[in-house]
Amino acid sequence: MLKPMLRYPFDGFVGSAGAYVVCGREIICDRPMRTEQKDRAIRSLEEKGVFYTMECKEASYTDGGFKKFLRQHLTVGANSEMLRWRQDNEKKYHIFPLSEYKGEPVYKISVVSIVRETMIEVKRILGKDYLFWIQDSGESGITNGEFMWNGTDKGTGILEICKFLQVPPEHTVAFGDSMNDVEMIKTAGLGVCMGNGSMHLKKIADDICGTVEQDGLAAAFEKYGLV
Repeated sequence: MLKPMLRYPFDGFVGSAGAYVVCGREIICDRPMRTEQKDRAIRSLEEKGVFYTMECKEASYTDGGFKKFLRQHLTVGANSEMLRWRQDNEKKYHIFPLSEYKGEPVYKISVVSIVRETMIEVKRILGKDYLFWIQDSGESGITNGEFMWNGTDKGTGILEICKFLQVPPEHTVAFGDSMNDVEMIKTAGLGVCMGNGSMHLKKIADDICGTVEQDGLAAAFEKYGLV
């Protein structure tokens, strides 16, 4: 999913919400879920009817359930627009049908539920062994989330880079917009939430910049002397 961005000359990146970290030419963190962890999570999702996409290193694999639901409810709200968005993203970000999955290591699992309470129940079932983020439902009423094995997140990803570069964490700056950015915003010396970001993230961030449409990143980079 990062490939469209990697044509730009980044010095490195924290991928898969902290489970895969690259600095320069070196992979400094590579922590996929163990097979038993992944299998246990998938069983819980399927039992509760939560749609999921497994994110691997070279591609992602989706169960297709969410698209099927949208096709069956095209006349409801913005479902037809959401279906087109979903299909376009699958082409753009190398997301393939679950039938093509061949057992590659899974780093993170993204989930979608029509009923928010169901997502909360799955989080409860999986317990503290998994780091589970649930996003704000928004106007659509559809709840998105994602999770991975506990002990790895974007915050630990920042610490890995700081250790590798021998830079104190308080000298880092992080920008985020969603719930999987909470640990990163807390870890960085300066944590900034986008104006279009999660309400919860805004409450814990050190600052809030403009929205994407307002070129919030560019303005904040200038404000804090990053360019």
